[in-house]
Amino acid sequence: MKRLIAALFLCSIAAVASAEKADKFGNVEVHYNAMTTNELLPDVARAYKLERSKTRGLVTISVLKKNKMGMPTPVPAKLDVFVTNLNQQLAVITMREIKEGTAVYYLGEFRVAPPDTLKFTATVETEGEPKREVQFNQQFYK
Repeated sequence: MKRLIAALFLCSIAAVASAEKADKFGNVEVHYNAMTTNELLPDVARAYKLERSKTRGLVTISVLKKNKMGMPTPVPAKLDVFVTNLNQQLAVITMREIKEGTAVYYLGEFRVAPPDTLKFTATVETEGEPKREVQFNQQFYK
């Protein structure tokens, strides 16, 4: 139950800090967001074993697929996530799968040196669907 509450806090903070973004591919929706970990509440950071810092970033990704009733439902996915800074330095982001009840989402940490704009590229694979690519930029401020 504590993790569910923490997840709700994480989602609400992420939405406030930077509007959640999503891409739709037929029956699949990929929701994503990136922020610095200092924006997390201390309890949320502790629950997910995240270091709170202005130089640590957190990317969140969730994948939803329409079920037989046409309702978007969280599904597991295989994710490959990369981040590139303005100097074209590339880093791989290791994603952790979090399952809480019916919720499935992914968290990944990265280094950031604000001010900077980072470009994220995620390859998303779900069962029964073709591989998709999502790209987005996120600005980080001092």
